[in-house]
Amino acid sequence: MTDTPHHPAETGDTIPGFAFALGAYLLWGFLPLYMKALAHVPAIEVIAHRVLWSVPVAGVVLVATGRTADLARAFRTPRTLVMAALTAALISVNWGIYVWSIGSGHALDAALGYYVNPLFSVLVGWAVLREKLAPAQWVAIALAFAAVAILTWEAGRLPVVALGLTLTWGAYAFLKKWLPIGPNQGFMLDVLLLTPFALGYTLWLARTGQGHFLQGVPFDTGILLGCGLVTAIPLILYANGAKGLTLSTIAIMQYITPTMILLTAVFVFGEPFGAARAVAFPLTWAALALYTLSMIRQARRAGR
Repeated sequence: MTDTPHHPAETGDTIPGFAFALGAYLLWGFLPLYMKALAHVPAIEVIAHRVLWSVPVAGVVLVATGRTADLARAFRTPRTLVMAALTAALISVNWGIYVWSIGSGHALDAALGYYVNPLFSVLVGWAVLREKLAPAQWVAIALAFAAVAILTWEAGRLPVVALGLTLTWGAYAFLKKWLPIGPNQGFMLDVLLLTPFALGYTLWLARTGQGHFLQGVPFDTGILLGCGLVTAIPLILYANGAKGLTLSTIAIMQYITPTMILLTAVFVFGEPFGAARAVAFPLTWAALALYTLSMIRQARRAGR
């Protein structure tokens, strides 16, 4: 999914901010179609190429915006590097779960994970940062837990994909909040730290003949090259869009992507919805509606 932006000030929404954020959410919403075309490629190889080809895209953005000095400063700061190493590890695991889920017929589980994620972040804020929660937010969290419990009971096991995406992204977002570097620079730092591993693995695949890049299939090579664009561009759009939007608008817009993933999973990939999901997803939507309304009320009171 996304690099975590710094929260914008509650000064009102701007048209450029809305356009940037909408573009990011729509691109993320269509991403399952792209990843499904890579279903025959192992997830770890896809992640390696997402890392490698994101570097030049993110690098161009940093040079164009004149933010390369921030990146150089981060490499000279041990504490920043340690935190960035953690965020890089988390985002690589998150990407791996997501890519595997799309390719193996679990896109609905991915959609659930991204629906539940905002509620998990609220819970982390309460547990770690001692943030106070409104009664409606507690009800929302309870509804989300009920949805997960129903799916667990129906399947006889935890919804590992949904929980894995929620936990890794929630932890990533939490750490990013404290990383003393901007979102574009932070993303570049993540992929640079992952590059030695990605490059080493890709070279090993090429040497052993197990890779799909430059192996005589132009489609595979082209779509792996494109992983950099489909990874970096939405993140950059989102980081810039968030600066021109209020928290209330972001709270509503962030559900565009999982809704598109859900619709794609059911109507394009043909994944079964089933009775348990027919109960669990509406519970999740009700939870998100409560959470969003509560957040909007809090933002309005703070504005007044």
